[in-house]
Amino acid sequence: MKRLQQQTALVTGAGRGIGRAIAEHFAREGARVAVADLTLDSVADTVAAIEQAGGTAMSLAMDVTDEAAVSQGVAAIVEKWGRLDIALANAGIQHIGPVHKLAYAEWSKVMRVHLDGAFLVTRAALQQMYEQNSGTMLYMGSVHSLEASPLKAPYVAAKHGMLGLCRAVAKEGAEFGVRSNIICPGFVRTPLVDKQIPEQAKELGISEQDVISKIMLKNTVDGEFTTVDDVSELAVHLAAFPSNALTGQSMVVSHGWHMQ
Repeated sequence: MKRLQQQTALVTGAGRGIGRAIAEHFAREGARVAVADLTLDSVADTVAAIEQAGGTAMSLAMDVTDEAAVSQGVAAIVEKWGRLDIALANAGIQHIGPVHKLAYAEWSKVMRVHLDGAFLVTRAALQQMYEQNSGTMLYMGSVHSLEASPLKAPYVAAKHGMLGLCRAVAKEGAEFGVRSNIICPGFVRTPLVDKQIPEQAKELGISEQDVISKIMLKNTVDGEFTTVDDVSELAVHLAAFPSNALTGQSMVVSHGWHMQ
């Protein structure tokens, strides 16, 4: 039996990368998936891939920093499918630079997308989940939810904040049958990570290959990147978990880069 049969899911930042992989995996496991990203064009390929594989999906244009857009997006899901069982706050951006040179605007932009966006998605989703007395909140954290790296202060701070939000939701949501967990990947070779490689090489004065081998993969057990399939498999497992026995947890998938 498919693990998410008859479930309805929302995935933000699902136009590419990890979000797309999870949206497609949710659909393969039987979920109806609301595929959300900044524009309808940005999610068209994800929705098409789901439908071509026999799955069910809907497109949502959702800027997660826009309170009205998030509320309206969740309302559209409920209007179309009658419920919301899984919500994954995945939308994210990155900025590379040292704290003492960091513009407040860049700090604010990263915090808004990751932390404010996670809050807005959570609030809208919980209102429906509490009404139906069940649901799963998932967050796309990072190993940087648990430890720091140089040149990524806003990202690290935001991902730590998402861990705190996840834990608070686990405490509050339990009486309404809502679980909450955060996925903490190591480096996954997505467009977001590919963009960081030359940026870090320039900032640190080293080669791009050294960024990969001496920074990104240095502390893994095997020198391998985490894959989108690794992350999507964990997301499905957490979404399908049947009880509050697994809630409030940070689940690390990082080739041993960080061990709890």
